[in-house]
Amino acid sequence: MASSPEIPNSIIHYHYPMSPYARRITWYLNLRKIPHATCPQPIMPPRPDLSSLLGLSYRRIPVLAIGRDIYLDTRLILSVLSRRFPASDPRFLPLSPATTPNQRALQKLLGSWTVDGGIFDRMAHCIPLESALLSDPKFVADRESFTGWSWDKAEYAQVRPEALVDMRQAFGLLEDVLSDGRAWILGTETPSLGDIEAVWPFDWLAQMDGALPADVISARLFPSTYAWLERFRGAVREAAEAAEKRSAQGGASMQVKGEEAWRHIVQSEFAEAKPEFDEDDPTGLTEGAEVQLWPTDSGFTNKDQGTLVGLTKEEVVISMQTKQGGEEIRIHAPRWGFRIREVDKSAKL
Repeated sequence: MASSPEIPNSIIHYHYPMSPYARRITWYLNLRKIPHATCPQPIMPPRPDLSSLLGLSYRRIPVLAIGRDIYLDTRLILSVLSRRFPASDPRFLPLSPATTPNQRALQKLLGSWTVDGGIFDRMAHCIPLESALLSDPKFVADRESFTGWSWDKAEYAQVRPEALVDMRQAFGLLEDVLSDGRAWILGTETPSLGDIEAVWPFDWLAQMDGALPADVISARLFPSTYAWLERFRGAVREAAEAAEKRSAQGGASMQVKGEEAWRHIVQSEFAEAKPEFDEDDPTGLTEGAEVQLWPTDSGFTNKDQGTLVGLTKEEVVISMQTKQGGEEIRIHAPRWGFRIREVDKSAKL
């Protein structure tokens, strides 16, 4: 096997630029000036870099690899990056920390609200009916399979007004938070993780042409929120430009192809020591059990199977082999929003 390319910090970010979820990770890495590699993916499956090389059935984007450890879901990815690259590390820029109980609580609530609270589903229903995506039968079929609800234009036309009402309330909540004149969502001097947790769906929707009628949601009606969006865009734009400059000088991010990413992963060490295992977990699952793992809110028909090697209140870890080469990798997922089921070995295949 040819030697693998040198990957900064052994981080490979599988994503496509249009993904609002993937932007959460891109923004975090760039704002903190953490060098890494990206492996661009198509907007729709198949994604052979993940399925044919790594053997992942999981179909959501982004996916983050650090060495042989593969992390699913942006909630877990942000947590892992914060843990592996603490603010105290002088090699990287820190985000403004959530230091008070109120700041920490608001940061967690915003993350739960935007990721688990149905915000993005309602925003997806605000996509304008004239959008080329809604006229693409392949995209519509893919997203219907992914979400479990209809993307038919006629149904969108009925649901869109309700979604706009919901989004007006969501923008109103942010306006209330920001109405005291704070520059950033937690009242910090510079952007924090709380800003990343809150901003991503609103930034995505506000920049979509034709999505928001001006008499319902606009800078005139929500001036503090729109000013915050512009500040954040300026911060991430500056960070991205700095990353490109460092990359051109050989000191920052790089782009790799799927085969290069796979080769680096299988030739790396595991980024984490042996995972912890809670023997008293309410599921009754035991270490070494053969299990299936899948998300419950979207992409739920894509299930990964492997050996259960880690289980805590926050995280589940399974061991599996890459489809190409049969090398061991570990797949990490959050407990919240994911289901684990032991495989019935007596069932006929």
